[in-house]
Amino acid sequence: MKTLLKASTAALALSIAAQGAAAEGKLVIYHWFEYMPQELLEKFAAEHDVEVTMDTYDSNEAMLASLKAGGLGTYDVAVPGDYMVKIMAGEGILDEIAEGELANAGNMMDEWADPAFDPGRKHSIPYQWGSTSFMVDREVYSGDINTTDILFNPPAELSGKINMLDSQGEVLAMAALHMGIEQCSTDRDKLKALNEMLTGAKAHWASFNSDTAKEVLVSGDAAVGQIYDGFGAKARAEKASLEYAFPTQGYVVWMDNVVLLKDAPNRENALKFMNFLLDPENIAAVSNYARYALGVNGAGEYLDPELATLPEANPPAGSGAGAFIEVCDEQTQSVYDQIWTNLKK
Repeated sequence: MKTLLKASTAALALSIAAQGAAAEGKLVIYHWFEYMPQELLEKFAAEHDVEVTMDTYDSNEAMLASLKAGGLGTYDVAVPGDYMVKIMAGEGILDEIAEGELANAGNMMDEWADPAFDPGRKHSIPYQWGSTSFMVDREVYSGDINTTDILFNPPAELSGKINMLDSQGEVLAMAALHMGIEQCSTDRDKLKALNEMLTGAKAHWASFNSDTAKEVLVSGDAAVGQIYDGFGAKARAEKASLEYAFPTQGYVVWMDNVVLLKDAPNRENALKFMNFLLDPENIAAVSNYARYALGVNGAGEYLDPELATLPEANPPAGSGAGAFIEVCDEQTQSVYDQIWTNLKK
């Protein structure tokens, strides 16, 4: 097996070719950072005699912008979150999976087989699911962390030591939970209050980073960091004083999905890859690596038993409810886009 690491203008690209003669086919993946074990890509490449190339991104919004700026026709599959699948389908960016094209489709768990964001799974398959909240370094702060005040109205010990994800969806959804307002509000007073709250909170933040969300916590550059639960479990494994919060106001839940992109140059191999990930043993390898939950039946025997007991995956009694990120209508979304743009200035 030959592995080649190369730099690209958008991201890190991972190219894997079967040993010996040049592979007969290709597959180009657009994926989140640190979310796919290299060994699994090598396994797929060898089994199907396919050269695999993977570029990475650090947010749903960055992925969408890249595809709309010329990425369509370059990539075969991508891995958007639930709300982004709905947006991409609405914008005509996704191809449709015909009945019978995925032999392992019946392996999907019932709760993920017909989701509201992709009815009938016409465009996608389940990949991993989990939550987005934040971690606190207990060596720095010993008070109650199960409140969104930690992010938006922090105590003095944490001010200036907070890293937020560079992700509009997660930040604004968490802000709405903090304020107790709907995510797609059209109330001008609520939107004004949301903007003012975020502007004030920004003064307490040190950075916006997604791809280094774990590293800044482990290094101590941040004492608080918004983070995904599996990434948080990896961070705690490196620094035991980190604790994942489940705020009483609520937290974000999500399902990431592999989608078939419109104008995929290697459509047949894309479908083979999606079917490969619906195999229980293969998708279990992803969970064991990334530390998230999956949506495929029969994977239990292949999973690391520790996954069931991770504190990041087990909300305690008294925690708030998880909330999916909602898709706003175009006019409302433009207001939220402006709030986010102003926040990032």
